[in-house]
Amino acid sequence: MAAGGTVLPFVRGIDLTKNDFKDTGIPRSIKEMSSLRWLRVNSAGIDDVPEEIANLQKLEHLSLKNNNIEKLYGAVTSLPCLRSLNVRHNKLQKTGVPKDLFQMDDLTTLDFSHNKLTEIPEGLEEAKSLLVLNLSDNMIEEIPAQVFVNCTDLLYLNVGDNNLETFPPQIRRLVHLQTLILNNNPLTHFQFRQLPSLVALQTLHMRATQRSPSNLPANIEALTNLADVDLSHNDLQKIPDCIFTLRNIKRLNMSDNSISEISGSIDTWSKLEVLNMCRNNLTALPSQICKLESLRRLMVNENQLDFEGIPSGIGKMVALEVFSAAHNRLEMIPEGLCRCPNLKKLILNSNRLVTLPETIHCINETLEQLELADNPEMVWPPKPRGMAQGSGVAFYNIDFSLQAQLRNAGAQAAQLAATLAQQQGTPKDPIARKKRLRQFRKDQKDQQDDKQEKILKGMKEIAKDEEKQKQKDKMTEERSQEVKTQKRWDEALERPPLNYQEFFDEDVGQIPGITIWEIENFLPNQIEESVYGKFYEGDCYIVLKTEMDDSQNLEWKIFFWIGEKSTLDKKACSAIHAVNLRNYLGAQGRTHREEQGDESDDFLDLFDHDITYIEGGRTASGFFTVEEMDYPVRLYRIFPTHTGIHLETVACCVESLDPRHVFLLDDGKVIYVWQGSKAKKTVTTKTRLCAEKMSKEERKNLSEIHTLVQGKEHPEWPQFWQALGLDEGEEEEVELEEHVDPSFTPVVPRLYQVGLGMGYLELPQVEIPEGKLVQKLLRTKNVYILDCYCDVFVWIGRKSTRLVRAAALKLSQELLKMILRPDHAATTLVKEGTEPQVFKTKFTGWTDVIDVDFTRTADSVRKTGANLKDWCAKQETKVDLSALFTPRQQPMSLEEAQQCMDEWNDDLDSMDAFVLEGKKFVKLPENELGHFYSGECYVFLCRYWVPGEPPEDDKEEETEPEDDFQCVVYFWQGRQASNMGWLTFTFSLQKKFEALFGDKLEVSRMHQQQEVVKFMAHFKRKFVIHSGRRRQDRQQAKPEEEEKPAEPKPSDQRPMRPKPKPRPPPPVEEPPKPKPELFHMRSNGSPLFTRCIQIEPNAASLNSEFCYILKVPFGQDDDSGIVYVWLGEKSDEEEGRLAEETAQEMYDPEKYSLQVVREGEEPENFFWIGIGGRKAYDKDAAYMRHTRLFRCSNEKGYFAVSEKCSDFCQDDLADDDTMILDDGANVFLWLGSKASDVEIKLALKSAQVYVQNLRVKQPELPRKLLCTFKGKESKKFTRCFHGWGEFKTTRE
Repeated sequence: MAAGGTVLPFVRGIDLTKNDFKDTGIPRSIKEMSSLRWLRVNSAGIDDVPEEIANLQKLEHLSLKNNNIEKLYGAVTSLPCLRSLNVRHNKLQKTGVPKDLFQMDDLTTLDFSHNKLTEIPEGLEEAKSLLVLNLSDNMIEEIPAQVFVNCTDLLYLNVGDNNLETFPPQIRRLVHLQTLILNNNPLTHFQFRQLPSLVALQTLHMRATQRSPSNLPANIEALTNLADVDLSHNDLQKIPDCIFTLRNIKRLNMSDNSISEISGSIDTWSKLEVLNMCRNNLTALPSQICKLESLRRLMVNENQLDFEGIPSGIGKMVALEVFSAAHNRLEMIPEGLCRCPNLKKLILNSNRLVTLPETIHCINETLEQLELADNPEMVWPPKPRGMAQGSGVAFYNIDFSLQAQLRNAGAQAAQLAATLAQQQGTPKDPIARKKRLRQFRKDQKDQQDDKQEKILKGMKEIAKDEEKQKQKDKMTEERSQEVKTQKRWDEALERPPLNYQEFFDEDVGQIPGITIWEIENFLPNQIEESVYGKFYEGDCYIVLKTEMDDSQNLEWKIFFWIGEKSTLDKKACSAIHAVNLRNYLGAQGRTHREEQGDESDDFLDLFDHDITYIEGGRTASGFFTVEEMDYPVRLYRIFPTHTGIHLETVACCVESLDPRHVFLLDDGKVIYVWQGSKAKKTVTTKTRLCAEKMSKEERKNLSEIHTLVQGKEHPEWPQFWQALGLDEGEEEEVELEEHVDPSFTPVVPRLYQVGLGMGYLELPQVEIPEGKLVQKLLRTKNVYILDCYCDVFVWIGRKSTRLVRAAALKLSQELLKMILRPDHAATTLVKEGTEPQVFKTKFTGWTDVIDVDFTRTADSVRKTGANLKDWCAKQETKVDLSALFTPRQQPMSLEEAQQCMDEWNDDLDSMDAFVLEGKKFVKLPENELGHFYSGECYVFLCRYWVPGEPPEDDKEEETEPEDDFQCVVYFWQGRQASNMGWLTFTFSLQKKFEALFGDKLEVSRMHQQQEVVKFMAHFKRKFVIHSGRRRQDRQQAKPEEEEKPAEPKPSDQRPMRPKPKPRPPPPVEEPPKPKPELFHMRSNGSPLFTRCIQIEPNAASLNSEFCYILKVPFGQDDDSGIVYVWLGEKSDEEEGRLAEETAQEMYDPEKYSLQVVREGEEPENFFWIGIGGRKAYDKDAAYMRHTRLFRCSNEKGYFAVSEKCSDFCQDDLADDDTMILDDGANVFLWLGSKASDVEIKLALKSAQVYVQNLRVKQPELPRKLLCTFKGKESKKFTRCFHGWGEFKTTRE
């Protein structure tokens, strides 16, 4: 170790990715790491190359990705051993790359991708030792020929996404090149005649490089190693002939071309595994494709394939795993496709499917993904008769235990089930069969009784004689065996059913030598070889001697050494685990006990030197000790998260308190939960629960917990202020300020794994999937450092070695000092199995609650005497409840939604709107765009811009490509509208559109509140749905106007005139009488799904987290009134602004005055009168953050639960299914009126498992399971649906 106790000179590699060094720069202590071999400073916000790395003379690999570096001058060129340099995603220009960089002898890897280079850096041709060169995603227009003259050892070359128009012919010198990527370059004049010279080439990507048969070689048969080719986006009319000469090709991408036919020579690709022909003009696949036995993925999306275009022999492709043919013209698929034994993904959405082969039921269990959406005429095929049997007892064949369902949700699909044979002939009558069987037995009984009795009697006598003789022979044999051989001492012993791999490694005892374990916390822990022969007097050890006998078989000798001052638990565990080691290895010898000072000669001969005794004990006892623990005083600021709370360490002083937050003060035996005057009580409850876990798991339930609320009296206030450093009486002068930034977000933790080798240390970062720390990342053999900025945790695995632990403690201290941190930052040692609650909160889903086994019962099976477990294993029926255990979909932010709306609206060229009036569609007035009525049908013709492809002919290269377009017709049907509108559209307007636009037309039918997200984006969150029908007053006036000219003609009708006149006034005057209108604005899961729906005017419908629009008319005429925009106290400001703008556009400002009213400031005169009087209403909408809707159905042939999207509505409640609704406080089981009894039973069990799982995962939100029926829903149920009303009834 270096002077001063530092370990920095021994560090060989360190990863400082995602640290913020923008203002402070990288730590200066980096220059002390003189042995550093690799360094990563990615995404650190630095602008220049750190000067500190100039002292790292042994540095070989340097990564500076995702920064703002403009120049590489200085420290980089002073690194003599540099081998690889990665500076992708920076701001480098040609002048910022020094020429001296390329004169380094050992430089083999350069990555300059995603920068601002317009030319090749000067001097690059001098880097003759380069093996990997990446210049992609720049603005380079030309590559000097001298680069390929000198850099002939290149193995990887990527110059994609540049502005290259040609390529140096000297590329033929790169005979060792294995990967060449030229994507997205206008290489029109590049003939590529040199391609056959690249004999070592394995990967060739030329996407969007204007390839054609004329600028490709005629034969590339010499490229025997070429396995990956990408020629997509080149407007090719056919697959080039030279591609068929590749015998070893494995992956071919020909998507986004104009290929209309595949040659029959495809059978030459015997090793092809992936074929991508998407977005071409294929009408059929050649029959020779069935000979490709190695093909695993076949993708032909967006072509013109029909049923006859798919070969019937496709079932011969035994290796096929993925078949994707979406957006084609398939009416059916060959039956052979469903017989591919390894098929896992079948994608057939947006076709013309009518049905599927019945064999689809045979592979339904092995399929991981089956997509059949947008096939409106498809009918699911019936099950074969043999498969339909047994559905009545499916409930008893499913294990609904929580453990089993969690295991099934994470397990992969089962293997392909054997095909069930279809029953032949008519089914037999079981009752008639029983009658015939009884009659037959009765007739034969008399004849066989006598014979059977005689035969049985004789057989019994013979069996008795044989049994006696066998017993005599057995006793004689056993006696003689005891005399001949003596029984081993351990033959009668039975090994306990233990998993020995929990104690010892898999390769233990497989290599001759000595292995030693020490006993710590009841478990053996392997120690380093350097400390062999040094024993602590207070510890116990297990010593294993492995050697080879004369016949080259392994032999083992096992000793357990006991120190004279060791505790009882260590003595017992050393003896127990010594026996466990013998059982694990299958050793024949006994275990030998060795005591300190009385060791045997065999034990002493194991070591080359004398053994040494060390005073004291190194390991901890497994018994609880009575010594007092010293807990440092720590103060944590609490931040709520989606799954719990986050504890942010702050300075332990009064100035850290903020009235808007909750704080936890840990004073050892006393834990205070401080709630600010403006803090949420829910956060306080979660913090209190966290404090209780800390007391129970870390303090043996000895800590007192006190909840202190700002401004309320409590006897523990003096002790609280004293713990924060205040003297008595000083708390009266304290004035707490709101100093915490509202936009503050906790620092993302970084997890390091400590690596130890022969004389060096490494500190790489662990890759965190999806940016979420999970417990399974921590492996028991390793030691990790978790850097949370204010807290640095050192996690020690049970099976980690002693030297790694010591090195991790040193590295954590260096890491704490290396980065600029606040004074209250500290290092905490954490051992596996004893993690504190503060450490667990950094991980997602870390819970110590034991999963409850919710095993079902089957008394009817048990009464038969059968083994219940064996019966369930044989009779288990497939069930899919995985959706119940998936996390809730995260809501989309407003920025992401705005970006999606901008992208979709940029592609929109025009939109024409029509509405159904009578029996025809008429143009929708401009002022009604964005306003929908639940009793109407609308048609929207949207024309989208599609960028054109550049022309293939070289002569026309100067002309700009013509833009293309695509038309999508959206048909919108209200909840109260009849299907006549859809029929009218299909027979009138749709045919006109098809004649105008042909294949470029796409029709999408939508129902109210089930709109396509792209369609809703066009209205920019101003989507208003009115109740009833539009312009009712005008439509009622038309028949009156038509009757007036007909009245004077017939004279006999004159006496009838006075009769109808007194009758019409009452009905005509009542409907137009203006009534108050109330609109509710709400977003479901995403701002893209924002709607303003009219509901019944009722004060009980208000909620403090939403915005409402209330129209109150004056008098009898609808020509004056007032419009209120009611903003809830907890509503979003952006939604409030949107509601105000929507109200201004809905009503004429000359007739209606607009007034914005905040909750609690409502005027007494018109507002409450218009809404029907004051009533109690909800003050929050916490259910919006928890609502989930699941559908339980048996339509797939087995019981499955699927989750609806976050934008669900009332119409998603299918009448023939059962639904599960979770609102965070209750779980409702909704029963449709046509749901079957089997589905109801299975849905009930599924809901119980779901509730049980939530009680484990979210103990702070206990759910109650409630049952509700269609038409009898409570307000707690209906409030989860936007615009709840009467159930949909379709008028025919």
